[in-house]
Amino acid sequence: MAATVRVALATSEPGLAWDADLPLMLEALRARGVDAVAAAWDAPDFDWGRCAAVVIRSTWDYAARWPEYLAWADAVQGATRLDNPAALVRWNTDKRYLAELAGRGVPVVPTRFIAPGEAVVLPVDGQFVVKPAVSAGARDTARYAERHHEAAAGHIAALHAAGATAMVQPYLSRIDEGERALVFLGGSFSHAIRKGPVLTDVGTVDNDRVPHPDLVPYRPSAAELALASSALASVPGSRALLYARVDIATADDGAPVVMELELVEPNLFMFMGHGEHGLARFTDLVLERAM
Repeated sequence: MAATVRVALATSEPGLAWDADLPLMLEALRARGVDAVAAAWDAPDFDWGRCAAVVIRSTWDYAARWPEYLAWADAVQGATRLDNPAALVRWNTDKRYLAELAGRGVPVVPTRFIAPGEAVVLPVDGQFVVKPAVSAGARDTARYAERHHEAAAGHIAALHAAGATAMVQPYLSRIDEGERALVFLGGSFSHAIRKGPVLTDVGTVDNDRVPHPDLVPYRPSAAELALASSALASVPGSRALLYARVDIATADDGAPVVMELELVEPNLFMFMGHGEHGLARFTDLVLERAM
């Protein structure tokens, strides 16, 4: 491929600072003769239309300006190829997609969505989690115990005041076994990691938490792979996916359940040694789709 072909990896200020995959992806693309650049999605003077393709990578500050972000995705797709596509960006950045997956028979963490103006109903027993339906990196998220209903209601009220829909989920008793993140590239399983629990304290919103603590390579079970494949098959327009990450945990009954689908700006953990083949596959797919 000629060096004049330009591919942009869309990122953000926090992405430029913290995305360990980004320099590896740029280096791999440049080694294949591509004019690969990283640009913040909100960079005022960057011409996305000059690129043969734009790949969304670490746009990790989008939640605070979600409508602007969706408009940016639409505009970029109108000018060039965008991966993943704008329709998936719109669908996946609002976690109400979990209700759609559940309606299609995909086992997910039970989730109640509470929009502004709706009655706040909290679990009567067991610990639970409150977070906004549009968020990234566990921001504005907290774990609560039964005795914390007043604090949880205040958390939801603050989300509503900001115009956000709140989510309430049970805190899974086996979460300490770790969340598993299964990475798919071009629709095929690539690699996986396991990470430690994120919400280790109770009753605290801490936006400085490490979102992926204690990372280790992981070999998923047949049941986890089947669940991830079922979830991805339920995604509208799933054949268009360049990449996907399916986050899975163990329910109280021992069965795997989907925590989240990450189709927009997930960490793909290619900086870990076992992800080297994933980096090569990612590079091949970007080149194929940019032609």
